[in-house]
Amino acid sequence: MNNSNDGLKVVGALVLGAIAGATIGVLFAPHKGSKTRNRIMGGAKDIANDFSQMVKDEVDALRNKAEEAVGYVDEKGVELNNSLNQKNETLKSVL
Repeated sequence: MNNSNDGLKVVGALVLGAIAGATIGVLFAPHKGSKTRNRIMGGAKDIANDFSQMVKDEVDALRNKAEEAVGYVDEKGVELNNSLNQKNETLKSVL
């Protein structure tokens, strides 16, 4: 969960930075409007790509954690089964 919170903070910082940068860029732009718009669109595409990659990384991290959890549960299930089999054999020998 901590990774998700950190990821959200990074996304929030990226969005705020992009908005601030775009605003300052438009106000102080030495270029004509069409060129400025193209630069803003390029920046927006970069941010979208960064966000997309961040989401993919978070999905991969969650997938890895889920696979680890499944492995852990499988391992504990085998251990429990072995323990029950041993206790069963002990009971059979006593009876």
